Amino acid sequence: MKKFLLIVSAATLLLAGCATEYQPQGISDSGGFSETQLDTNVWKVTFRGNGDTKVDQAEDLALLRSAEISLANGFTHFAYRSSKTDTQTTILKNPMISYTSGTAIYGSNLFANTTTHTYGGTVVISKPFVSNIVFMFKGKPELDTLVYDANFICTSIGKKYKVVCNEPRK
Repeated sequence: MKKFLLIVSAATLLLAGCATEYQPQGISDSGGFSETQLDTNVWKVTFRGNGDTKVDQAEDLALLRSAEISLANGFTHFAYRSSKTDTQTTILKNPMISYTSGTAIYGSNLFANTTTHTYGGTVVISKPFVSNIVFMFKGKPELDTLVYDANFICTSIGKKYKVVCNEPRK
């Protein structure tokens, strides 16, 4: 039983510990970015993280994707029309596994010695989700909102996560 639990624990550690990469959202549950063009200069950009992705990382990578799309479509600047950050929380209850071992001596005296071992517990997994409606511009517009320079975002956030903008992805 102990060997089985060690194997399961080791496998879990191998799979865990890796935040979502900067990659297109696939059919698996590993996370990534996706986008939908809503107009000539308007996009919906989303980023889904896995259980090891921090909220601020998901927000950074959605921002990076917005900059990348801007540049790929001939725009230099962008601004958010709306921005939503949320977290999907999953609670996993591991089954309780219990076993008892012991010895008993019969004869003139009855002696019993037992030990009970119990394994299990609850694991909480939080996956961040970011969704932004992004307006893109050729040149910096005069707006009463924060306007991002797409080249600057690609350089600064790209460097932070070791991503080169508009490089082919998986």
